[in-house]
Amino acid sequence: MSAARVGVLALQGGVAEHERMLAGLGAAPVPVRSAAHLVGLDALVIPGGESSVLDRLLDVAGLREPLLEVVGGGLPTLGTCAGLVLLAARVENPAPGQGSLGVLDVTVRRNAFGRQVDSVETWASWRVPGGPDRIRAAAIRAPEVLDVGPGVEVVSTMAVDGVDRVVGVRCGAVLAISLHPELTGDLTAHETLLAQVRSDAPALTR
Repeated sequence: MSAARVGVLALQGGVAEHERMLAGLGAAPVPVRSAAHLVGLDALVIPGGESSVLDRLLDVAGLREPLLEVVGGGLPTLGTCAGLVLLAARVENPAPGQGSLGVLDVTVRRNAFGRQVDSVETWASWRVPGGPDRIRAAAIRAPEVLDVGPGVEVVSTMAVDGVDRVVGVRCGAVLAISLHPELTGDLTAHETLLAQVRSDAPALTR
C-alpha cells in the first residue's frame, strides 16, 4: 500500500514540524501553497500560526474556495490551534476583517489562554476510541471551543484553574484541536487522522 499523501497548508506557521511528524508515521507530506497542491490528497493538516494572517493568505493564494470544496467534501482534515479557528463557523473575537472557512459548527475564542508568556504545557484528556486517555498539551495563545453544534463531538478537554476547557472537537472527517502537538511530539492527533485515511476508524456522521 502506498504512503498516504497528506497535505500541510504551507502559508504560515509550524509547517515543517508537521511534515516531519507525518513522515515519521510513514505518510508522504505535501506542502500546500496553491489549489493545484490539493489534487490527489488523502488528508490535510492546517497547522497553527496566526489565524487572522492565515485567513488573509488564503485569499492571496486563491485557496479559500478550493479548501472549502475539499474539506466540505469529506477530506480527512486535522486543524491545530489557528487551524481550529480557521475551520470554525463562528469566531467570538475576530481580528478586524477576519473570516473563517466555517466548516466546523463550533464557536471559538482566540487567545483564550492568555498571551504567549502565559503558554502552558500540561495534559489534556483524549476521548477518541482506540487512542490513549490523555495527550501531551502545549497551549500557546490557544483558542478555546465555547460551544458546539449538533453532530460535533468533544474529544479533548484541558483543566485550567480547576475548570475543564474544551480544546478538541471532531465532526465527520474534521478533527480540530487548540493545541500544538508539533511542539510536544505527541503523535496522537496525527495517528487519528491517518487511521481515518486507512478507514481503521470510521468518521462520525455529520
